[in-house]
Amino acid sequence: MELWQLPATELAAEIRNRRVSAVEAVQSALDRIEAVNPALNALLDVRPDEALTDARRADEAVAAGRALGPLHGVPVSTKINTAQRGSLTSHGLAPLADVRAAEDDAVIAALRSAGAILVGRSNVPAFSMRWFTSNDPHGRTLNPWSAAHTPGGSSGGAASAVAAGMTPISQGNDIAGSVRYPAACCGVVGIRPTVGLVSNWAAPAPVELEGPLTFQLWSVQGPLAGTVADARLAMAAMASPDPRDPFGVPALPARPPAGGPLHVKVVRDVGLAKPHPSVSAALDTAAGWLAEAGHAVEEIELPLLAEAARLWLLLLSEDLRSLLPGMREMGDEATRRNMTHLYEAAAELWGDRPDTAAYIQGWARRATLVTRLQEMLGANTVLLTPVSAEPPFENDADILDPARGRGLFAAQWPMTSVPVLGFPAVSVPTAVADGLPVGVQIIGGRFTEELILDVAQTIETRAPRMTPPLHR
Repeated sequence: MELWQLPATELAAEIRNRRVSAVEAVQSALDRIEAVNPALNALLDVRPDEALTDARRADEAVAAGRALGPLHGVPVSTKINTAQRGSLTSHGLAPLADVRAAEDDAVIAALRSAGAILVGRSNVPAFSMRWFTSNDPHGRTLNPWSAAHTPGGSSGGAASAVAAGMTPISQGNDIAGSVRYPAACCGVVGIRPTVGLVSNWAAPAPVELEGPLTFQLWSVQGPLAGTVADARLAMAAMASPDPRDPFGVPALPARPPAGGPLHVKVVRDVGLAKPHPSVSAALDTAAGWLAEAGHAVEEIELPLLAEAARLWLLLLSEDLRSLLPGMREMGDEATRRNMTHLYEAAAELWGDRPDTAAYIQGWARRATLVTRLQEMLGANTVLLTPVSAEPPFENDADILDPARGRGLFAAQWPMTSVPVLGFPAVSVPTAVADGLPVGVQIIGGRFTEELILDVAQTIETRAPRMTPPLHR
């Protein structure tokens, strides 16, 4: 087995125990990137000399017996919408195509501190505002399973890179499913943590921009990984308190395991989009595996999630209005079309322009929904939902037809409802249907990341091994 095929947990242990050097691990990843990235266009700004220099320093630290972080020597990719010192930070925008950051964002600094070797920057859609990954300056990223279907977005490059074996872990961020959806489209694991657990502090940009409230309260940093164990390892590395983050929280002590079997509430359909047969089959399969593992599984209706998805459209569309001039000026045609369809979808629910009272009431209602869901979940209950009502979308489905573009927002209710509420959620693959990966999402109470990862592990243990055609 090649080193690039090892999960991060095994690779880190091999490096720590001096059976493998960090240089060997990074060189294997670089060789894999050279072999498959030209076909996928998942990673940008790959600089082998810099990565190997960092790997040599990592080996020196092992030889000197220094304290080692959990990702010591492990190759990791990072997203081009997150500032990384000296590296491309273009956000997929033509006017910023050559911009390099002067300082690390907090999550990048945390990965460095954990010993990760940063080997490349993953592609995104312009402004990271689509469930598809293409932009004018850097081009389109392909899904290793199917060139005709989206790798997801906005962390599409990250998911494609992990699925193709370029890195075992990729950093992403999520405000509408941008970690969880690409992970599902490419057949890997993606976790969106509770708001505040991973610092979202951003390094000062050349032009200081205070993001709207939805961006501040909903956007989180999270990992994509080939296995649940790797996602857990990456979460531990990324979760580091930072007093500069206005919504950050200190790292929490480990919670005691929930007593007895968990209560698993299956939510199949909230009335916004009928689930595709392969989506329903994935839910049935995962629910059966969890029942087999001894958990109490029941299917319920939960209109609260539909209400949260509708609030996502209301609050985000209103907050984006202040940014629209800049988005139209700097973004590409795909961004402009997608934004048009977003506002059309919002208008179908809320009218052409909700008044200030509706916006304020929306935020007040959000607080009520958070409380109600937390009371329901507690410490030993999780939700099992689709990742989307559909399998991975065909490329550019959001911009080629207005009706289809508007319909995607309904299909993505499992992705958009979660950020509004701020709860943790993990997507995990279950099978391959019609040549494409399909999976499920587990939602837990606030700060129950370990719990939902345990549930995801139960599913992963029973699922067949999934490798895209590129691997074979």
